[in-house]
Order: sequence, then structure tokens, then C-alpha cells
Amino acid sequence: MQRLAILCPGQGGQHPHMFDLAKTDTRVEGLLEHWLPEVVCGMPLQEILDDHELLFSNRIAQPLIVAAELAVWEAIKLSIPPPALVAGYSVGEVASYGVAGALSADETIGLAAFRARCMDAHAEASARQSLMAVSGLRSTVIHELITRHGLSIAIENGEDSLILGGLHHDLQAVEPLLAQMGGHTVAIPVAIASHTPLMLGAVAPFREKLEHCAFADFTSPVISGVLAELIATKEKAVTLLPRQIAEKIDWAGCMDACAEAGITVALELGPGGALSRMLRARHPTIESRSVSDFRTLPGVLKWLDRSLR
Repeated sequence: MQRLAILCPGQGGQHPHMFDLAKTDTRVEGLLEHWLPEVVCGMPLQEILDDHELLFSNRIAQPLIVAAELAVWEAIKLSIPPPALVAGYSVGEVASYGVAGALSADETIGLAAFRARCMDAHAEASARQSLMAVSGLRSTVIHELITRHGLSIAIENGEDSLILGGLHHDLQAVEPLLAQMGGHTVAIPVAIASHTPLMLGAVAPFREKLEHCAFADFTSPVISGVLAELIATKEKAVTLLPRQIAEKIDWAGCMDACAEAGITVALELGPGGALSRMLRARHPTIESRSVSDFRTLPGVLKWLDRSLR
């Protein structure tokens, strides 16, 4: 029996054409006109998409990415079977509640915008923050070094693949030391140390906002990023979703949870294709693709139809 997972990425893969595929569905194009005013803050969408600084600014990037994912989902959801589960990475975990039917698209996008504002407010209280990808080194090997420099593991993608978060100058200081140890580092264009204790102040207001959201019955369970366990109730969502703002995301565990749940096919909603690549590498038996791999929505649906038979 084939079982489908939907993957919702976080920041990093956004680009000027991230809405093009979804907007080929005229119904979705109309929905975007309704969804986006709060996100774009009165600016033309294309102006934001063409401006790298705006596109990667936290306050715009988070809700814009969620809107892009939900736009693709709206375009395909009536043509495919309900997913066995939904997994979201960073702000993609917020989007996953929209895909799972627990929150309306309007509420999900608004929640992402509120999350971004909370995180920005608490980032402003410290020196410049940032994230950095590190590969080739196990977390146990670098634990003492990063602790000494006041850094935290924000996301664990695998045994030797992780994201570090902290103050920008501390990340810069540790980068050459990691290279000396054989690690490979890549700066991530995000100015917020998401999923680290620097964001603790944003957790409570986000939880309060979430408590007042109008949840519907889940059509699919959602994977919690911090515990890699399935969520299908508002109570668990209110408890666990706020925690990932300031706690490490166990994405490796989330990928393993997909395999343990018997997932055979996974579709990443984009923008980008990092999640499907990571899942394919960790669990090659799961057929994983991103909508970014396709030129048309019928191409996405044709692949899904063939893979789910």
C-alpha cells in the first residue's frame, strides 16, 4: 500500500518565481490576491520577489513561504489522496497545519506573519543573529567548541549535518575552527537564530496566539519538529509548535518518523527542494520529489498518480 507524505520547507529556497507554478491555476491566483495583502504590507508582490533583501527579510519571508506552499497545496489537493502525514521544516511546520486541514489558509498565513514579528521583536534586543550550516562533523565532536562560543544546534539534519545558531560574531569566530576540524560551513541568509535559546522570549506570545486560533479536525497528522512525533489535536499543537521557535528541530528524527510510518512517496511543496533531497539520501526507498522539479502542475499530478499506484 502506497502512503504519501507532504513536506513543507522553511526559509532559504525562496526565489522570484516561487508563485509561478501555483498561479497557473486561476482559482489559486484569485486566492493569493486575498491571502497576500497582510504579507506584502502594501507593496506589489513582484517588487518584493525581485528584491533579494525584502524576499529574505524575516518579517516577509516567513508568511510568504507559507503562502507559496499553501498555494501549491490548494492547486493539487483535490486531485490526490489525503496524505498519511505532513512534515514541516522550521516555519514550514506552521504551513503543515494548513496542509493538514487543522487551520484555514488565512489563519495559517497570519500565524506565520505573527511568528515572524515575535521573533524579530526579540532579535532586536540582542546583537546581530544568524544561522550557519555545518557538514562533515558529528554534533558530539563539536559540542564543547560551540558551547564555549555560546552557540546552539538549531536543526539536526543527520549524524554529520546540522545548523548552528547564535550571535553572528560568534558564528564567524567558530567558522575557521570548524574548518580546521574538517567541517564544511555555509552561511544561511537568515538574520534570526531560530530554534535556539535566543528566541525564548518569542515562545509565550506565539503560544497565546495559537491558543486563540480556530482549529478544525485534522485530515492528516503533523510531525512535531522538536519531538518527531505525530500531532493530531489542538492541545498537542499548542504545546509543541511554540517550542520549536527556541528549541532544536530534530529533522533527522522527522525523516525517520516518515519511514517508520510506512511512507512510500513524499512531495515537497517548495520553494526549493532541500527536504526531498535529504529524505531521498536518508531513506532511498521513499520516492521523494519537489514541485520545483516540475514545469507544470499536471506534471506534478502525473508523477504522483504513477508513484501512488
